[in-house]
Amino acid sequence: MKKNGTIIELLSQIIDNEADAIMGLKRQIDDDFQKTVDLILESKGNVVFSGIGKSAIIAQKIVATMNSTGTTAVFMHAADAIHGDLGIVRENDIVVILSKSGETPEIKMLVPLIKLRGNKIVAMVGNRKSYLAQQADYVLDVTVNDEAIPDSLAPTSSTTAQLVMGDALALILMRCRGFSTADFAKFHPGGALGKQLYLRVKDLYVRNERPEVEPDDNLTQVIIEMTHKRLGATVVMKEGQLLGIITDGDLRRMLMKYPNIEQVKASQIMTSNPKTIDETALVVDALHKMRENSITQLPVVHDGKYLGIIHLHDILKEGIF
Repeated sequence: MKKNGTIIELLSQIIDNEADAIMGLKRQIDDDFQKTVDLILESKGNVVFSGIGKSAIIAQKIVATMNSTGTTAVFMHAADAIHGDLGIVRENDIVVILSKSGETPEIKMLVPLIKLRGNKIVAMVGNRKSYLAQQADYVLDVTVNDEAIPDSLAPTSSTTAQLVMGDALALILMRCRGFSTADFAKFHPGGALGKQLYLRVKDLYVRNERPEVEPDDNLTQVIIEMTHKRLGATVVMKEGQLLGIITDGDLRRMLMKYPNIEQVKASQIMTSNPKTIDETALVVDALHKMRENSITQLPVVHDGKYLGIIHLHDILKEGIF
């Protein structure tokens, strides 16, 4: 097992075995999957996922996927359920129980209690002849012939099969509900996708200095203002009116155009009527405008008043690309 060739061969075998187990799920699909989808779509309650051991861990992951794709789901550990947590299950809730064997003591205690309450049970089980499968209203068959390696002492292919079946159920429900990218972003406000929907220019530019010079200011004054405010640019203002913007690039081009830089004024090197962005605009719109115009700074305005500058780096720091 210390030779690289042997390790790589075993890795390839494990991947092949797990892949074969997953492909086998296609042959086990029946009408119960469609009925489960319909049951959840028509339900006025939540979907409660439960399991024991490694199946419980997979159940928690499926719950997370469900909640982020438009189906409200709750996790209830099977062992905790028979010691008080059964109260999680409410009227109209659907209970999905994950188990490889379908015969664990906790499952055998839990199932009658759920049936007594009148809740529908969906078994995601690896044994169709098991107690769980026989007692459930619907069965999602996740039977696998073997784990990833024959002598595996821990669930591998079996839990992978559960995970894939859970992902399939969540994604099909998402499609059936018409759950959109915008809906997904609302559930992920901390992610880059969510920020595209709610983060506005006014949330970012206020962190920056507010550079400005007057049209007759000389080059030294321009450079000092740009250096102190650290944005690589400054606007040119006259009597409260935004006339233009000067960037680092303008300074470089100026050196090629004007041999006698001591006499250069801000008005001579500025870009007149610069592109601007309203403070209420979405940050993603500011990014699009920068890309369209090949610029890295945008003066921020509102009702014609200059408020500050938003820089490309401000946007990139938020994870918006």
